[in-house]
Amino acid sequence: MKRTTKGLAATLFLAIPLAACGDDSTNQADMTRWEEIQEEGTLTVGTAGTLYPASFREEESDTLTGFDVELMKEIGNRLDLEIEFKEMAFDNMLTGVQNGQIDVAANDISVTEDRKEKFAFSKPYKYTYGTAIVRKSDLSGIESLEDLKGKRAAGEATTVFMDVAREYGAEEVIYDNATNDQYLRDVSTGRTDVILNDYYLQTLALAFFPEFDITIHPDIAYNPQEVAFLMDNENDELQENIDRILDEMLEDGTVKELSEQFYNGADVSVEPDVDATIVETK
Repeated sequence: MKRTTKGLAATLFLAIPLAACGDDSTNQADMTRWEEIQEEGTLTVGTAGTLYPASFREEESDTLTGFDVELMKEIGNRLDLEIEFKEMAFDNMLTGVQNGQIDVAANDISVTEDRKEKFAFSKPYKYTYGTAIVRKSDLSGIESLEDLKGKRAAGEATTVFMDVAREYGAEEVIYDNATNDQYLRDVSTGRTDVILNDYYLQTLALAFFPEFDITIHPDIAYNPQEVAFLMDNENDELQENIDRILDEMLEDGTVKELSEQFYNGADVSVEPDVDATIVETK
């Protein structure tokens, strides 16, 4: 706001700037978070940086990339915003959205009814279902989901996959933002018994570590899922703008192209045809 007090009496000169400062403060307080993002020119996004192929660092360059990361970069480009990534464990992302540390969590996050009560989600950009990685030599002694009772299930505490393990009485082995080789090696060596996770992530993990004694269980498929970006449930404008850009990217083939790049030719933006068990978790 420009000051127009030049030449006025000293008392007015002192009064007007004080009023102006008050107006600026009021205007700032009245701004929505979306308006603040636009003014700042930056969207802050939480991601793991360790979850291949959704969010990881390239070995050669240490550049942060991945399906979710590149989707967010393109969304930022089309919204004329810089994307500032903050790498953190999944549990911290949810807290970070709630306390305003980050605006969006982008980390292959499944949409659940429980999360929808606390957060807003973008429209889905990935469809998948759950599978189980077990030891190839003996399937970790597991024939069905019911056999998870007492087995050591590796994962992060608040994922939908750990909810399934918990529902069937598995012993939780919690990792804090661990890399894929740690998870998979521990199953192979017997430190843990099973990893419940997304089908596409599991198939890529197997291909990446052929030396490990692991496989995807042939008889376990459960809970078809939608994956989306997670935001504060009061930031309607941000959600609307991300959805608008995602619609464009789905229609013009950008999502499909990025999916094929990171998921070995698979288009994860379409729903897979699979007979999956529905597991109701608490």
